[in-house]
Amino acid sequence: MIVDVLNLQGEKVNSVDLPAVIFEVPVNISLMHQAYVRQMANARLGTHKTKGRSEVAGGGQKPWKQKGTGRARQGSRRASQWVGGGKVHTPKPRDYSQAMPKKMRRAALRSALSAKAAASGIVMVDELAIPEAKTRLMANSLSNLVGNASALIVLPNKEANYETVIRSSSNLPDTKTLLANYLNIRDLMLYDKVILPLKALDVLVSYLG
Repeated sequence: MIVDVLNLQGEKVNSVDLPAVIFEVPVNISLMHQAYVRQMANARLGTHKTKGRSEVAGGGQKPWKQKGTGRARQGSRRASQWVGGGKVHTPKPRDYSQAMPKKMRRAALRSALSAKAAASGIVMVDELAIPEAKTRLMANSLSNLVGNASALIVLPNKEANYETVIRSSSNLPDTKTLLANYLNIRDLMLYDKVILPLKALDVLVSYLG
């Protein structure tokens, strides 16, 4: 698949042939869904906790004697039917993480990238660099590249020349910067366009190709 390579003014400066093994594979929706569910499940902390009857303070004395009061028998003021009592069948800490083989995770990424490419959602740029960390400069560049669409900016590394891109994009709504090594199925599905510098494409090819 041959796509145009743009500069930050939105002008075509070159073209590049995207690797077919990454950007032209059959789209496997069920695999993408499995990878998405796994990522969202693994992001859950699982720290929800409520106290049961044995964990609530107090309740050691029987509220009233067993017989003769005319009231229902009670054994503790910390039983679940009492105000301040322990809770029943409520959440406890647990691990929500799901396992998924690396080959399947990478296959899901290839499938998502292929779907993006087929929908013209891949925007290639020759070099993503702005002179200073100004939100206005980054907003103008994104307007030239993707218009009003949301954008995922994939960076090849954390070099100093990309620090201005990260800082100037942090205040822009519907925009996120991400290192190529951390590309994930959720962000690919969340944003309309994926902005790829040529160096970031090389990183993707190194572990997905």
